[in-house]
Amino acid sequence: MSAPAAERVEELDPLLAQFQLTDSGFPSGLYTLSHGLEGYVQLGLLDGPAEISGLLRDLLYHSVGPGDATALVLAHRAVTEGDWDRLAQVDHRLHAVKLNREQRTASVRTGRQVLDTAAWAFALPETDRLAALVARKEVPGNHAVVVGAVHAGLGVPVERAVAGDLYAFAASWTAAAVRLARVDFRRAQAILREVRPDLARVARRALAAEDLLDLHGAVPVADTVSAAHERAPARLFIT
Repeated sequence: MSAPAAERVEELDPLLAQFQLTDSGFPSGLYTLSHGLEGYVQLGLLDGPAEISGLLRDLLYHSVGPGDATALVLAHRAVTEGDWDRLAQVDHRLHAVKLNREQRTASVRTGRQVLDTAAWAFALPETDRLAALVARKEVPGNHAVVVGAVHAGLGVPVERAVAGDLYAFAASWTAAAVRLARVDFRRAQAILREVRPDLARVARRALAAEDLLDLHGAVPVADTVSAAHERAPARLFIT
C-alpha cells in the first residue's frame, strides 16, 4: 500500500471508532430509556405519529440541544485541550440543569455504562482519567460528558461527535416509540428522515457554545411528565 493510501485509511479510523461508539449494539443502556415518551403515553398526551415527531423536535431544541449536546461539545473541547477542571465544571453544570431526578439518574447511569465499556473497548488514557474522577466522586459522569470525552480521545472531530450523538438520541427516541406501539418501523424511519434538518440546526447551535452559561434547558411539561412517570406502578423504561 502506498503512503498516501495508508494515510487515507488511517484517516478513517476515527470515523469507524465513532460508528462503534454510537452503534445500537454498543451497550450504552439507551435502550432502557424512552426519554420521557412513556410518561406521555401513560398520561394519554399523544394521539399519533405527528405529535411524536413534534415532541421530539421540542426536546431537541429546548432540552437535548442546549443541554446534552452543548455539554458534549464543551466536554470534547476541554479534553482536547487537556483542561480537566473545565470538564468537571461542564459535568456539574449539566447535572444541575437536569431538574428531574429520574433524568439525572438515567444520565449518570448510562454515562457510567459507556465509560466502563469504552475503557475495555478502546483503552484510552482519557477514559482512565475520567473513570478516576468518577470513582473519586469529583464528577457525576453524565452521559453527554462521557461521550464527548471518549470521542475526543478517539480523535473524532467535535462536529461529527455532536451530530452522531444527536442522531443516536433521535434513533433511541423512535425505537422507544416503536416498542410502545405508537408507530411502526417504517414510520419511525420516516421520522428520522424528517428531523435530520433539525438535528443539523441543533448541532450547529451546540457548536456555537462558548461558555457554561450556554448550557441550559427548559422543558417544564416534560419534567412534570417525567416526575409522574417516576411514580408509575408499572414501567417498561427507566425514563
